[in-house]
Amino acid sequence: MNYILFDGPSRNALLPFTFTRPVADILIGILTIRQKWEMYLGSTTTTLTEEYLADKYPMVELEENVMINASFLPNFELVELISDLGVNQAIFKGEEVVAFYYGENQEQIDFDDYEIIEFEYDILSVNNPWDIFSKNDAAIRADFELLTEDRKSQPIPKSVNVIAPENVFIEEGAVLEFVTLNASSGPIYIGKDSEIMENTVIRGPFALGEKGIVKMGSKIYGATTVGPASRIGGEVKNSVIFANSNKGHEGFLGDSVLGEWCNIGADSNNSNLKNNYDEVKLWNYQTESFTKTGLQFCGLMMGDHSKCGINTMFNTGTVVGVSANIFGTGFPRNFVPSFSWGGASGFTTYMTKKAFETARIVMGRRGLEFNEQEAAILEHVFEETKKWRKD
Repeated sequence: MNYILFDGPSRNALLPFTFTRPVADILIGILTIRQKWEMYLGSTTTTLTEEYLADKYPMVELEENVMINASFLPNFELVELISDLGVNQAIFKGEEVVAFYYGENQEQIDFDDYEIIEFEYDILSVNNPWDIFSKNDAAIRADFELLTEDRKSQPIPKSVNVIAPENVFIEEGAVLEFVTLNASSGPIYIGKDSEIMENTVIRGPFALGEKGIVKMGSKIYGATTVGPASRIGGEVKNSVIFANSNKGHEGFLGDSVLGEWCNIGADSNNSNLKNNYDEVKLWNYQTESFTKTGLQFCGLMMGDHSKCGINTMFNTGTVVGVSANIFGTGFPRNFVPSFSWGGASGFTTYMTKKAFETARIVMGRRGLEFNEQEAAILEHVFEETKKWRKD
């Protein structure tokens, strides 16, 4: 069977992270949503996404296909149902389609003609940006079981102070000495060829991706995920940092999500709780207004390629788009449009020529090329988001 992950109705609600990737490639837990599905299914997947992303994330269609709503995270009960799907069958959770069979010669999809199978078990789904960090605890635990089943961890070094070592898994090539790991409140996963420097204190649930680095003396509270090749330091709580991003210095990051290729300057901090303890509202790209999150704790949502200078201060519930560059004293507003350059004193447009020069250097440092495909995606985002920029 051929499996295709489609963005579904949550795609626009998950901006700014889905400006530059399909829903399937959001990181939550230890793995991206795509990686989870491929492990459970034992099969590769392709993607049905926005047209401007399709060159990088193409769809492969065969004679028999199962379309899967990528906002849903897999579990064994759901995968069993999906594996048995046949012609004109669909799985729903409430009013939302989870998966359905699709034939190559099928001209249209009308669920009135389908046999509807109701999924009755609990299932994690990602429908809003804040779901990425607020559901990260459950996602880390599920991924930890999936990745470590019937496998043996590398030995925990003797210099490591560890609580609940049975909940710690260390992959080959990871380096850690003279650190404290407290896995009594949740599992700790340390990825291949990663490093945790001395005097770091970590409380699970926690996941460190392949080649990720935790710098000296860091204080990490769960549930936190550090993506592949990302670096963190200072104090981090209940946050998800996608691959290839840096928060390498002192300062607080809490209840937040950083996309790829982000950089947080030294001594930068975000607020994750309003002074009046009220519910946090977050910018919504669909309604072009601030939406209630239902959360008392909610910090910074930062899209790919965005950066801030030293001593930057972010208000509770700040949304920063793609390729923004923030600097200067004071608090910038709590919605910073994509390709903005400036800070609390005002913003101008960060032109693509300069933004691309930076992206080319940053990606080159990791041995990756900023190519025409990447440039085309960001050019599209630049045009799509210009209505929110005010020079």
